[in-house]
Amino acid sequence: MSHFNEPQYVIPARYRKMENMHIIFWLLKDVSWCMIWKELGLIMILPTLIISIIIAWRTRDLKSELAHNLAITFWISANSYWMISEFFGFDEVLIWHQFTGKHLAILPFAIGVLTLAYYYLFQRQKEEKQAQVVTL
Repeated sequence: MSHFNEPQYVIPARYRKMENMHIIFWLLKDVSWCMIWKELGLIMILPTLIISIIIAWRTRDLKSELAHNLAITFWISANSYWMISEFFGFDEVLIWHQFTGKHLAILPFAIGVLTLAYYYLFQRQKEEKQAQVVTL
């Protein structure tokens, strides 16, 4: 079977430009974190997070894309919180038992993982069954 017969996922050019800009913002945020450029790192959280939310919203009709884009949004949230905890020195502060300030980042990370788990365990199977019914 030729790959030309496969269903195509097409994205408008203006959406692709936004996604590419998102990558630049994300890299600037993480480079700022690595270099301890607090001001730039903090500033880059907003455009990075806002664009990830917009991308997720625009893909809301495609369950696979939505799940992955939501996971990215939660990843950026967790990553940003972790960066903030290091910048402001509460990353090593004990909160409860052996858990420190940075460990709270596990919450949005876990939500992202659970979003993808739900998609792959339930939604994707439903989509595959619907696709089989259509092709029969």
